[in-house]
Amino acid sequence: MWIEREISKYLSDIAASFPVVVMVGPRQVGKTSVLERTFASHTYVSLDVAAHAEMAETRPDDFLRLHPPPLILDEIQYAPAFFRQIKTFVDQHRPHNGLFILSGSQNFMLMKNVADSRAGRAALIPFSGLAGHEWQAAYPSAGTEQWLEFLWRGGFPRLWDDPHHPVSRDRWYQGYIATYLERDIRNLLQVGNLRDFERFLRACAARCAQTLNMAEIGRDVGISSTTARQWISVLQASNQIILLEPYYKSLGKRLAKSPKLYFTDTGLASFLMGFQSAGSLWNSPSAGALWENYVVSQWQKWRDWRQPSASLWYWRDQGGNEVDLLIETDNRLTAIECKLAERPGSNDLRGLARLEDFYGSQAMAHSFIACTTRQPYNLTDRVTARNGWTTWDLPSISSEKTG
Repeated sequence: MWIEREISKYLSDIAASFPVVVMVGPRQVGKTSVLERTFASHTYVSLDVAAHAEMAETRPDDFLRLHPPPLILDEIQYAPAFFRQIKTFVDQHRPHNGLFILSGSQNFMLMKNVADSRAGRAALIPFSGLAGHEWQAAYPSAGTEQWLEFLWRGGFPRLWDDPHHPVSRDRWYQGYIATYLERDIRNLLQVGNLRDFERFLRACAARCAQTLNMAEIGRDVGISSTTARQWISVLQASNQIILLEPYYKSLGKRLAKSPKLYFTDTGLASFLMGFQSAGSLWNSPSAGALWENYVVSQWQKWRDWRQPSASLWYWRDQGGNEVDLLIETDNRLTAIECKLAERPGSNDLRGLARLEDFYGSQAMAHSFIACTTRQPYNLTDRVTARNGWTTWDLPSISSEKTG
């Protein structure tokens, strides 16, 4: 079953404006399928095939003669030297656009090479699993239980290929983690014991939606805080986690400085946490954290695909008052608090009220509580409760239509 991806409708226009398009995201989120469907006339070559990568890396002229542009190159990080050839080819064939469509799953190996050749030549597109509104379009009659299943199962498209004969979620994630450890981690980092790294991965999942404490997580896994910091960088570079930085503006001395940790996919996080059914997840003390993780990851997709100029943050003061997500657009803040409840209470407004007191109402566009209500309603004239399964229109950028 093909689920239409929102980014598809923008890709052709982007490729018409840039000679190189780079799509970066985790493995198995559908990058290849989207690119092949969108650019059907391009030649497709995967550098995951060792012979292709070796030729692109060591004999780039021969490679381009054999595979002339327009060209889709998958897993481009396996031939880092080929970026020089791309730069030379693009410069020789200006003003032609859409020559190279690149994809990869390892951010810092990619970005280290893209940076030198990117200026004016390449558009960078972060890409991840299914957004809530994409899944909703495929399952328009889905009720509450199906939405709970979506968060637990996750947004990897393969898990939704056949709704009548679904893939075993647990076996799929077992294979995914094994492949990730063997292929990405061995390439990104010389980890002496992959079991230690898998334990680290599970320890991170247990801390999703929490402030990142390197010393604590290192102590629990039995590694140094320096190693923990290095391994966190690997998770971020391979697009498995999101680090949400704290917001501060001139009054920063009074605010938190450590990022909060989220997974790009809640299905992977819930698997690593050991939940074998959606019901066991929703009846657990971790349900609120996974709901927050889900909401934050949806707005991350929104920023990456629709509003790349927006900045995402969280906020906390020294008194422990917190707002889960701040979206900064046009020098104003939209605040979103995540609550796993159908009818949030007055206590849920405390962090939002403190934030507005701290920066002043003129700094705020509006505040929301992302909850499970079926219909939006106003809690106050400054705070609206909204269903958090999908993103929505923001007051500060009303011209943008969100899902």
